[in-house]
Amino acid sequence: MSNTTPNVTFLEEFAAAWNRHDINALMSFMAPECAFHAVGGPDLLGRSFVGLEAVREGFQLAWKNFPDAAWLDGDHFVCGDRGVSESTFKGTAANGSRVEARMVDVFTFRDGKIAVKNAYRKDRPAIPAA
Repeated sequence: MSNTTPNVTFLEEFAAAWNRHDINALMSFMAPECAFHAVGGPDLLGRSFVGLEAVREGFQLAWKNFPDAAWLDGDHFVCGDRGVSESTFKGTAANGSRVEARMVDVFTFRDGKIAVKNAYRKDRPAIPAA
């Protein structure tokens, strides 16, 4: 595996895979020993998913909870073994309520892959169903 540090194009491609809802493409960006800390959950870091299979499950929950989930207006940067993606999350829940809020993903890279994806989203109230 390459020791090349990912760049902005790497994060743009990762974001594009999220918007395609392409789980296999997303997982190809992840390190074998990876972690995903979701925007919500009971722990200090939200709900944590550790290991490839758990991270796959955590990523798929986004689409289960918001089948039309989209991450728009992305802006990305990389500095050494860390990176940040800022975007607007939009999605409609099963009850018809909608979420639209700015968010940030903070990444730690290892051996050219994402070792940690730590997600943060503004705590904006959902827009009620019409």
